[in-house]
Amino acid sequence: MDYIKLGNSDISVSRFCLGCMSFGDPASKMHAWTLNPTESESIIKHALDLGINFIDTANIYSAGTSEEYVGRAIKNNIARDKVILATKVYFNPGNLSKNAIETEINGSLKRLGTDYVDLYIIHRFDYNTPIEETIEALHNLVKAGKVRALGASAMYGYQFFNMQLAAEQNGWTKFVSMQNHYNLLYREDERELIPICKQFNVSLTPYSPLAAGRLARSQWHTDTLRSQTDKTAVDKYDSTEKTDMGIVERVSEIAEKHHASMTQIALAWQFAKGITAPIIGATQTKYLDDAVGALQVSLSQDDIDYLQALYIPHRIVGAI
Repeated sequence: MDYIKLGNSDISVSRFCLGCMSFGDPASKMHAWTLNPTESESIIKHALDLGINFIDTANIYSAGTSEEYVGRAIKNNIARDKVILATKVYFNPGNLSKNAIETEINGSLKRLGTDYVDLYIIHRFDYNTPIEETIEALHNLVKAGKVRALGASAMYGYQFFNMQLAAEQNGWTKFVSMQNHYNLLYREDERELIPICKQFNVSLTPYSPLAAGRLARSQWHTDTLRSQTDKTAVDKYDSTEKTDMGIVERVSEIAEKHHASMTQIALAWQFAKGITAPIIGATQTKYLDDAVGALQVSLSQDDIDYLQALYIPHRIVGAI
């Protein structure tokens, strides 16, 4: 496994981040395909064995049970200071208000069974709370030792720029990472958000790098429980199936050329685009083994151009 610094922080993360939306009690009614505590721990342990030290969850994943499962698995398998633990705040009462942030971090820490998180991510931009209130509240968490570094997630470029500017002007903690929606089927952030992140040396840790599996197989549809029940993924991708299937076919072609899997090609493209650590969700250990193999794949510029050539503009999916 390779490791890299997270933005301007002193935090070193693996080139893959384990996404934990797949873990949690399905009775929470968030997703029908989430794994129970034992299954979740098995995936987390395997990720750790592969050298993946970066783990990402959120306060809302399966009504907080994802955080509980993650915290339990970490306690059972690795020293706390050997893992980089991230969680998120926004989809909760009060969104990113000062009171909400203070309440939600304490809830997350309790569920995770830890005194601090390494990376605290705002899950979206809050239109109803002044930027200064949010940034100062986050800065205070860093001063209090509850959070080591700050990250942001899907939003518009101007919003992220204004948040970084507010932190800079007031001497508050700036963001070091951006968890945005980015893959070969969705590249809208190349227009503004990604260049702004590069300007601030903010690490890119995109979610959905495989487009909910659509870049990992030659057929658009499959009969897995997630494919049959994941309405969020359907909303993200299926309206553009007709135009995007050509990109999927090209991923398959390049995979054959490199004697690699489609997953590895889609992820190798991410690394070629300067991504720090794509977020990989997995319900089986073999998916992690496959993903890690992307580090051994080197795409030529011709490969990259061929993969990107059929892309057409998409509606915004991610930023609110």
